[in-house]
Amino acid sequence: MANQTAQLDRVFQALADPTRRAVLERLGRGPAAVSVLAEPFSMALPSFLQHLKVLEDCGLVRSKKTGRVRTFRVVSRPMTAAEGWLAQQRSLWEQRLDRFDRYVENLKEKRT
Repeated sequence: MANQTAQLDRVFQALADPTRRAVLERLGRGPAAVSVLAEPFSMALPSFLQHLKVLEDCGLVRSKKTGRVRTFRVVSRPMTAAEGWLAQQRSLWEQRLDRFDRYVENLKEKRT
């Protein structure tokens, strides 16, 4: 469980950055080489590579080197785990809000 929590923490940390989210959006359309991924960003390549390293370290992307070209692709399992956690939280809060709504309705009925 602790390992899953640490993995989830790394995924959310990676998703917290807009550059990394943009990279994942681009990779959602298919694998791409580093040069293609870096093109829309106005930052030095070593800085951009750090973003890719964060994504790869948390398992959201994988890379493959063919000759001189390193290509990245999305790995869905960590995103699915994050999505599952968010769904659990949504369900919990919806239940709490439903109970609160019933409580307020009961208060209204008692006042009338």
